[in-house]
Amino acid sequence: MSLPPPPYYCALLLAVALGGCGAPPAATEPPPAPDGPPWFEDATDAAGIDFTHDAGPPNVRFVPQIMGSGCAFLDADGDGKLDLYLLQFGGPGSKSVNRFYRQVGGGRFEDATAASGLGLAGHCHGVAVGDVNNDGRPDVLVTRFGGLTLFVNAGGGRFEDATAGSGLVNPGWGTSAAFLDYDRDGWLDLVVVNYLDHDPGAECLGPDGQPDYCGPSRLTPVTSRVFRNLGAGTRPRFADASVACGIGRVPGPGLGVACADFTGDGWVDVLVANDGEPNRLWVNQRDGTFKDEAGPRGLAYAANGSAYAGMGVALGDTTGSGRLDVYVTHMNTQTHTLWRQEGQGRFRDCTFETGLGASVWRGTGFGTTLTDFDNDGAADVAVVNGRVFHNSPATAPGPFGRYADRNQLFANDGSGRFRDVSAANPAVCGGWAVGRGLAVGDYDGDGGADLLVTAVGGRARLYRNVAPNRGHWLAVRAVDPAVNRDAYGAEVRVAAGGKERLRVVSPNESYLSSHAPAVLVGLGAADRVDAVRVLWPDGTREEFPGGPADRAVVVRKGEGRRP
Repeated sequence: MSLPPPPYYCALLLAVALGGCGAPPAATEPPPAPDGPPWFEDATDAAGIDFTHDAGPPNVRFVPQIMGSGCAFLDADGDGKLDLYLLQFGGPGSKSVNRFYRQVGGGRFEDATAASGLGLAGHCHGVAVGDVNNDGRPDVLVTRFGGLTLFVNAGGGRFEDATAGSGLVNPGWGTSAAFLDYDRDGWLDLVVVNYLDHDPGAECLGPDGQPDYCGPSRLTPVTSRVFRNLGAGTRPRFADASVACGIGRVPGPGLGVACADFTGDGWVDVLVANDGEPNRLWVNQRDGTFKDEAGPRGLAYAANGSAYAGMGVALGDTTGSGRLDVYVTHMNTQTHTLWRQEGQGRFRDCTFETGLGASVWRGTGFGTTLTDFDNDGAADVAVVNGRVFHNSPATAPGPFGRYADRNQLFANDGSGRFRDVSAANPAVCGGWAVGRGLAVGDYDGDGGADLLVTAVGGRARLYRNVAPNRGHWLAVRAVDPAVNRDAYGAEVRVAAGGKERLRVVSPNESYLSSHAPAVLVGLGAADRVDAVRVLWPDGTREEFPGGPADRAVVVRKGEGRRP
């Protein structure tokens, strides 16, 4: 949420002169809004979702307040239907608690918070979902300003607070979090991204010279935390491995995180998006330690050499190259940035070359995803926007209306070039809100990726995918029976119609949020699948038979053919 320093503009002009991949086009006028049918409809009311985010008292300029709260898709009770979890920020003494909505069928939900045990009050920011005790049920981790809470799934959609005695202690300002098995022992470890050392006495001015929330330049960055799962018994226990693994030795104003194999060696790495400082790519050294290689691998800075205000992170293959690309959201005075992986573990800022820099409007981005919304086989982009410094005049009603922004959607043409389709999607992009969290899941099981979005002081919104003429699809859950859970970190490649499409099982991306664990793969005109190939987190490769498209499948480690 930092403002770009004056040298940014000089660097931008230099990038234009050099004609680099990250340089913006010469024209300054935004392209006209493209025509086309909408991809989404607002299904919030029809689904029975009546959640309004409590941001706490307005006009207090409590900096954590403006950073918002996240959301999650999860199947809490194992009935095969996705449920919803939405976070509040009212404070420990607030009557506003996090809300759990159980799906009862037909795309409708009921508020089951009281029975779930998930009704936590506090300054809640982020949620990560993962099975920490390998009992086959998803557990829930909530980050807060001033702590963590771990809820263990007791079955039937009921959760128990298992924080005490778990070893999970983080008294700082936790934001995004993610589960990963970084040491390949079969137990999910945890990385928690911390932001800043908050100073309640700091007073700051916005761009218009009026009192406003402080940015990271006025506060001190802190280190992220890593907790290693000790894997003993049904009650989870973790050890703080932050310093020993190396990630906890280097401070940074972290907001977003994503875990995947960025280098091609088969071991999961950790990418942290920092706000106004270089991003960190913590590369797994395969001995329990990590080394920051963001600089030499091209992910630390934008093409002009600037460290932008990194917030949300999305991973996906935007060109069909078989390699993961990285998309990070930034301030409206900058650009949301796409780093394309060109060669094993080497990334290049190609934002303007791909058309993503030529948006109809700019926004301050948080939650984001690289997801194929029309199932044509190419990953599209969604961004949830909301300001961190006030705008004048207000663009939306309510006490946070001066911070409201519009969301954005970009369609991939199949070659890795994008066009802005925001204007054609009024349900998602037409209104103004202080957008923050974004989670993706197919809640109605029709093969279209749906969106769950949160906003500071506003209603959560559920957007149903109604894109016409969607292509064929396959939903894949990758499960390891030996550990009785989804294989976080697995790479899934679906071969169909002469092409192979890559997805990674990485639910804890975006910003403060958690996606559904199944990967949804668009197949375009291909109505049959030739094969499903999985690189499991322990390095094992297997191939599973194909079959008809337009269905959900579960592939289990050990049941495939070794190539």
